[in-house]
Parts: sequence; structure tokens; C-alpha cells
Amino acid sequence: MDRIDRKILNLMQRDASRTNADIADEVGLSPSTCLRRVQRLRKTGVIEKIVAILNPSRAGRGIKALVTVELKLHGEQHMRQCLNLAVQEDAVSHAYSVTGETDVVLMLRLVDMEEFDALCDRLFRDQTNVARFFTMMIIRTAKEETAIRL
Repeated sequence: MDRIDRKILNLMQRDASRTNADIADEVGLSPSTCLRRVQRLRKTGVIEKIVAILNPSRAGRGIKALVTVELKLHGEQHMRQCLNLAVQEDAVSHAYSVTGETDVVLMLRLVDMEEFDALCDRLFRDQTNVARFFTMMIIRTAKEETAIRL
């Protein structure tokens, strides 16, 4: 990946709806050369996918929370079971297996507190392998960036 590839990627990360001709003009390439570069970046997996980023509040999921989870039983099988349950939930936008005292970290985008309560019943209570979980409701976001600095 060279300087021009990084410039193309930075432009696309800011606004992937720009036309190929517009991006090509900005980086000083012909449209066909620019398109070949973008296709190569997709083929090699540098560009994983192109998506629309929604405003969560306007899309009806204005409540954001982080949940840390500590499991009763540890090991790969138990971790995968917890993560598999989490990824099936519409409200879970990110699910991570992490190091340290916490085993799993979840980012939630919720409609309301009723949805959160029902999610807690399914993921954290009764017949689950969860020893305890801690929830942090996000009250203000200072930075939330999707772009990767190149």
C-alpha cells in the first residue's frame, strides 16, 4: 500500500459515496487507474465493506451503553458461547473477548430501557454463565470515529 492508496482510503473513509471520478481527480489519477486500485484494495481485504453510517438517535436506537461481563466458567468454549449469544442480539453493536478481570465487553444501541431489561434477562441472568455484569450508560460522546488512521 503506497501513499496514493492511503489517500484513496482516507477519502473513502470520510465519504464512500463519492464517485470514482471525483476520488481519481482528487488523488491525481485517471478514473480507470483509481478504480483498479480500489478493486485491488477490496480484493486484498484492506477494504472490508462499504456501508452507510446511520445516526443512532434518528434510527430509533438513541440509548448507548457499555457492558462488561465476568464469566463463572472460563475457557474458549464458555467464551464462545457467551459471544455467540451476544451477536444474535439486535441491540449488540460490538462484542469483544478481552483480557484482564473482565471477559467480555459489549457495546449496546438500545431503543429503550425495556429492551435493555429484556436483553439482560436473556444474556446475563438465570441459566447463563455470567458471574456478574456492569453497565455504563453513555451520557455524552466526545469522539466516535469509524475511520482508521493511515
